[in-house]
Amino acid sequence: MDYLQAILIAIVEGLTEYLPVSSTAHMIFTSSFFGIQEDDFVKLFQVSIQFGAILAVVVLYWKKFFDFSKINFYIKLACAVLPALVLGKIFDDKIDAILGNPIPIAIMLIIGGIVLLFIDGRFNNPTIVNEEGITVKKAINIGIWQCLAMMPGTSRSAASIIGGMQQGLTRETAAEFSFFLAVPTMLAVTTYSLFLKTYEVSQLKGYELLTQSNDNLKLFFIGNIVAFIVAIIAIKFFIGIIKKYGFKPWGYYRIIAGMILLAYFSLNK
Repeated sequence: MDYLQAILIAIVEGLTEYLPVSSTAHMIFTSSFFGIQEDDFVKLFQVSIQFGAILAVVVLYWKKFFDFSKINFYIKLACAVLPALVLGKIFDDKIDAILGNPIPIAIMLIIGGIVLLFIDGRFNNPTIVNEEGITVKKAINIGIWQCLAMMPGTSRSAASIIGGMQQGLTRETAAEFSFFLAVPTMLAVTTYSLFLKTYEVSQLKGYELLTQSNDNLKLFFIGNIVAFIVAIIAIKFFIGIIKKYGFKPWGYYRIIAGMILLAYFSLNK
């Protein structure tokens, strides 16, 4: 993977991580389309640049994340992330196996798009208009919904937003809580990928792959910087779209993108 390819993947990550469209599916397509070899470092890179996307949320909502007087906020996030931590560890190998087959990921893009077309009409009477109204029980339930995204192509953002709306949150509040929940979730995934996970081909830990060469380290830092900048733009853009149009535009996009990817990977098997 060269620097231009790394920047392209980072742009895709920044654009799609917080949108209900599946960043995993888009990064897999980008890698395949540009002929990027799917080696251990590329797999690590696609996960580790989520760190830049994490920083985007922390910077945009810094008053929320650094208001230590509101301990309940941190408790709710900790409770919400627990289901993903437990199930993610249990199903790690199965998730990796699915990532090697893009066709079911494309199918999940289409299915998720169909679901999004009907979400706006399904939850018409929200009662929670800000994060303070979310109880610990509701936070855990949203965290359970987020676990649906363990199936690549589902979208962590979509799953947690739908979970939030099912728990009575407004669209905007559900989206913002999804952003908040992304921080501990992706921080845990990135930490696991860097320091705990042993990669199949090289039998190296993530940090060992990074420090193998100066080029790997440069790609890591460039990717995170690009993902950070693009994610800030994407988050602001997304909030504006859901306020005005709801989730239907993203549903149509997922269906069209899923069909294109399904045709592409079926023809290039």
